Amino acid sequence: MFPKDWPEVSRIYAEGMATGVATFETQVPSYEAWDAAHLPNCRLVAEATGAIAGWAALSPVSGRCVYGGVAEVSIYIGEAFRGQGVGMQLMNSLIRESEASGFWTLQSGIFPENAASIRLHEKAGFRRIGYRERIGQRNGVWTDNVLFERRSSRIGIPED
Repeated sequence: MFPKDWPEVSRIYAEGMATGVATFETQVPSYEAWDAAHLPNCRLVAEATGAIAGWAALSPVSGRCVYGGVAEVSIYIGEAFRGQGVGMQLMNSLIRESEASGFWTLQSGIFPENAASIRLHEKAGFRRIGYRERIGQRNGVWTDNVLFERRSSRIGIPED
């Protein structure tokens, strides 16, 4: 992903927001705000027929150095490309890129109603580790989150 991709990336982000089950965010941020909130590496776009079909990026989970190998996943697929395997391709690429960058844990918080995202994460080897009730509000409505994580076997962290 490059800054020049932002118009398409932000359009896809807005499409995800419009579903009501993809994010607590209700407005697409400026590129500068989005850029500051996401790690500079592990930013990917998927292209199909010359268009950006989806994107994935990582955010730090904490500013503390002990969590430097843990990142939060963002993955969004354009409306016209959902259900075509784009999400799995992006997720697999994101996992490879994250491991090459030294990340040992990827995590995601997913709305329970977002069945497609839950299936994608499970297929990609994420495991459900928890459930947070009424963790945040979207448009004034308290919303739950299902927590998923994927531990890298390449980094030498023992599996549970």
